[in-house]
Amino acid sequence: MSTKELLRMETPVAGLHASAPEPLPFAPTLHIRSFLLRRDKGNLLVYSVPSLEAGDPAVEDLGGVSRQYLNHRHEASFLPARVTAPLFVHEADRGSVEKKAHVRGAFSRRHVLDDDLEVIPTPGHTPGATAYLWDSGEHRFLFTGDTVYFSDGEWVAAVLGSSEREHYLDSLELIRELDFDVLVPWAATGGQPYYAVTSKANTRRRIDTIIDRVRAGEDH
Repeated sequence: MSTKELLRMETPVAGLHASAPEPLPFAPTLHIRSFLLRRDKGNLLVYSVPSLEAGDPAVEDLGGVSRQYLNHRHEASFLPARVTAPLFVHEADRGSVEKKAHVRGAFSRRHVLDDDLEVIPTPGHTPGATAYLWDSGEHRFLFTGDTVYFSDGEWVAAVLGSSEREHYLDSLELIRELDFDVLVPWAATGGQPYYAVTSKANTRRRIDTIIDRVRAGEDH
């Protein structure tokens, strides 16, 4: 599959370009995507899928990729081998990622890149799980990776046996209060919407539901 097929807008959202869905091998009902954030100060690639290619005219026409950001270490198994832009990940997940690919830089604190991308550590799913809040000028997109993803249209968590439940709860409470209007996880049930336009009230209601389930000992 070429990148010309991969990078397309399934639904117009200004500045955001989504790759075609690819099933997770260990959970094939869930499909993953990468997202190219088109920015004047250099395009960013958030998340990973294996079939993305660098140098394809579709990528170059959009301005290429200046940096790649991962939400968490599990994505290292799906890194596109032909995308060679500098890779960034949280310090806590760096060791696992470096077994698969070179990491140009790691971070450990909340910070802002170029006044439009906020890097927000959200430990729990993995120690280095990180959300990215991007202000495109028209929307405020929050990329939550697997910390919050879509299962049959419902916002859910992914609490693994290796996850830190208390840290996860703290991160969910942080996400609950962030200012964003579009949620963009890494995974969503195949054939269903892969992003959600939301409001503050809707976000709080949905995140509160997740918090209640996780506090009750559920994994989702």
